[in-house]
Amino acid sequence: MLGAPGSAAARGGGSRSRLPRAAPPSATGVPGGGAAAAASAGLRCCPVPLPAMSSAPGPAREPPRYLSKAEAEAIEKELLEDYRFGRQQLIEIWGHACAMAVTKAFPLPSLPRKQPTVLVVCGPAQNGAIGLVCARHLRIFDYEPTIFYPKRSPDPLYQDFTTQCEKMDIPFLSYLPTEVQLINDAYNAVVDAVLGAEAEAAEGREPCAAILSTLKLIRIPIVSLDVPSGWDVEAGSSGGISPDVLVSLSAPKQCARRFLGRQHFVAGRFLPYDVQKKFELNPPEYPGTECVVALRGPRQ
Repeated sequence: MLGAPGSAAARGGGSRSRLPRAAPPSATGVPGGGAAAAASAGLRCCPVPLPAMSSAPGPAREPPRYLSKAEAEAIEKELLEDYRFGRQQLIEIWGHACAMAVTKAFPLPSLPRKQPTVLVVCGPAQNGAIGLVCARHLRIFDYEPTIFYPKRSPDPLYQDFTTQCEKMDIPFLSYLPTEVQLINDAYNAVVDAVLGAEAEAAEGREPCAAILSTLKLIRIPIVSLDVPSGWDVEAGSSGGISPDVLVSLSAPKQCARRFLGRQHFVAGRFLPYDVQKKFELNPPEYPGTECVVALRGPRQ
C-alpha cells in the first residue's frame, strides 16, 4: 500500500517502504494505508453507465469518421497554421477534455477507495503534456492525481505544464513500481498518456517499454488518451495495453474501431465547423455545453 507523501512509508523509513518518494510532498498525492485500504484490495473501479437516452425518434446521424494518421496530422496542421491555434492552446483544450471524460467515467461518489486517487503516467512527447494538463484539471475537480513522468521533455512549453502541476502540489513519483499490486491497491484508475498518435517505435525503448509492461498487468481501469499506448494509429493493438476507457482527441482514429473497452469518448467540439466539413468528420452531437461525448452503439 502506498504511504502518504511525507509519512514514514513515503520517506523510506523501515521495511514498510516499497514505493518511490513522491515529490513535491503532498498529503493528497497518494492514498493512505490501514484496514480500509487493505479491504479495498482487489476492488475494480468500473466506469459508471451513462443515463438512458430518450426513446423518441430523431433524425439519423452519420457515424463519426475514423481518421488515418495522415488525416489527424493534417487537421492539427490546419488548426495551427490556418486557424492560428497555439500548441499550448490545443494541449490545454485536450487535457481539460480528458479530465472531463475521467469525471464522467469515474464520478467521485463511485470510486471504491476513500481517497479519489488517480495515477497519470506521462510520456515525453505531446501526449505526455496532455496528461499533465489532465492531471492539473483533475486536481481542480477534487481528485487526487499523482504523476509519473520519467523522461521530461526539454521543451519550454512542457516544462511550464510541469511547473503548474508542481505549484499545485501534485506529487511526482520517482519511479513506477514493478509490483503491480501496489498500484492496484493505491489508485482508482490510471491515465495512460505515455504514447499518442505521434509515436512510432517509442514503445520499444526505455522507459516506455517498462511502463507498458507494467500497465499490461494492472487490474484497475486504464483511461487512454487518443491512442492506447503500444497501439498502431491505424492497425490497432499489436500486444499493447487494453484500456477500459478511450478518449479520442478531435476525432476517433482508425485504431479505435478495435477498441473493446467500456466507454469511448470524443473530445472534438472545439473544432471549427469548416474543419469538420472539410474532413467530413460527422461529429457526434454534444448535448448542452459538453466538450466531450460518449459514442454509443456498435463500433463503426
